[in-house]
Amino acid sequence: MKHIALLAAALLPLAGPALSQTAPVQTASWGPGADDAAFSRMLAASFKDKGIARIDRLTQDETQAFCSDPEAAASPAAAARRERIEAANMATVKWPSDGQWLGDWKQGEAIAQSGRGNTWTDKPDGANGGNCYNCHQISPAEISYGTIGPSLSQYGTLRGRDEETLKAAWAKIYNAKASNACSNMPRAGHMGILGETQIKHLMALLFDPKSPVNASPANTQPGPAK
Repeated sequence: MKHIALLAAALLPLAGPALSQTAPVQTASWGPGADDAAFSRMLAASFKDKGIARIDRLTQDETQAFCSDPEAAASPAAAARRERIEAANMATVKWPSDGQWLGDWKQGEAIAQSGRGNTWTDKPDGANGGNCYNCHQISPAEISYGTIGPSLSQYGTLRGRDEETLKAAWAKIYNAKASNACSNMPRAGHMGILGETQIKHLMALLFDPKSPVNASPANTQPGPAK
């Protein structure tokens, strides 16, 4: 036993460099057929048409395909393509047909609260909600809201109501990918989720001085979620 211990002690310094080397990183493999094409086939086989919810929703356009690889999309090498995609999305924006930016903020609040629409139980001619509270703080009276997107509290008060600011907000609601190719925000106007009048109502919610969004914080009291 003594000889074994001495031998181990003698060999330990020699083993040090070998033990200190980091093992090469192995690329994870999910097995044969685990590639993009196989995944796409599996995804398509997992859904079926039902009501207005159709399988064609799985078909990605260039923007969606680009952003499905977030690491590549954010890389410096993709900068030119990202700018081109943003420009293409900006070209889809349809501005208010009558030149009027704002509608009724009260209707805008109702649209922001509603998450209905585009499911297989909905009718093709039914009005969709904006589901805005799912990602944003908007009216201070509503305490149930998401934080994926920035707070919109005091939106018009902080940003003003000049033409360029109104135009930027309209474009963001109509097609958020116009300013950020891989924005988490849906392309509400471009994808037909919201119509022109609905977007006007949401714009009023953001910019109308009478909207609770722009009320002085001292004059607002949080209330229960509705």
